[in-house]
Amino acid sequence: MNSALQGGFLYLVEVVDKAGNVVDSEEIHNLVPIEGLNHFLNVVLKGSAQASAWYVGLFEGNYTPTTNDVMATFAAASTENITYTGGVRKTLTLGTVATGAVDNTANKAEFPFPGNKTIYGGFISSSSAQGGTSGTLLSAVRFSSPKAVSADFTLRITAGFTIASL
Repeated sequence: MNSALQGGFLYLVEVVDKAGNVVDSEEIHNLVPIEGLNHFLNVVLKGSAQASAWYVGLFEGNYTPTTNDVMATFAAASTENITYTGGVRKTLTLGTVATGAVDNTANKAEFPFPGNKTIYGGFISSSSAQGGTSGTLLSAVRFSSPKAVSADFTLRITAGFTIASL
């Protein structure tokens, strides 16, 4: 059977200085692991319980996400970064769904750092716990170039999901 839909997250990743200037920026498409695909199908087609909230996290390991990644092992495999301010993964607050798309443009996930770090990628999980292994891994992305951050910068992520008929 051939698929008639295509979908996924597009991340806009920005490094912003204290004056609000964007000093590094890229757009990159994610990987939706099988765990995330199964969640979509179970909720939409099978009536399973949906996650009550989604959270954005970061990883600092030189890791490339795979379709077989699951939240139970992803934090360790990717070396999740837990040093940003706040103590929990950032809430993904999505706007209104329209024309097969939704994003967090009105409420971007912002990660201030107390010191120097190199961030290789990000992910979306149904668990807020930094370093946590419960919940569903909905999306994972390795940035095309690592992002150097420090106390002088904030890493900002805009994540948008689009689904379209082919």
